[in-house]
Amino acid sequence: MDIQENIVNRVAQSGLITLDLADLYEPGERLVYDIKDNLFHGLILREKEFREFIKEHDWAQYSGKMMAIICSADAIVPTWAYMLLATKLAPYASEVVFGDLEALETVLFLKAIDRLDMEKYRDQRMVIKGCGDISVPVSAFVELTTRLVRVAKSVMYGEPCSTVPVYKRRD
Repeated sequence: MDIQENIVNRVAQSGLITLDLADLYEPGERLVYDIKDNLFHGLILREKEFREFIKEHDWAQYSGKMMAIICSADAIVPTWAYMLLATKLAPYASEVVFGDLEALETVLFLKAIDRLDMEKYRDQRMVIKGCGDISVPVSAFVELTTRLVRVAKSVMYGEPCSTVPVYKRRD
């Protein structure tokens, strides 16, 4: 008897569908624009000087980049200042968000999840892959899980050979 005949791949036969959020990673350069560099003495945003900067700055350097806008200084920055930055970045950058790089990553993953056709996972047994080379924000796992529990038969976390049950629909 050939030993190869007795080997059964139970993972392949399980009917599990693995979803790897890392596959949704948007490639491209991510940058932070920190408005602190526009503050007078690191404390105050002067409107006249800021508008002059907005007019003269080379915004084309952000072409195709994914931008996060923050203020890392302990200063009160009026909302319109962030809005002005957004109006200048929007024609060039592929994405503009308010927040740090983690906020940017969250937005990128949420948009990618929005593009998924959840109907193809209806009544399926799903595994959301847990570990990988690409860092995926927890918010993406939460959002994907929230959407899958509306359609899937079950949701697990990890690898098909070693999963943690997260949700099982009661039939």
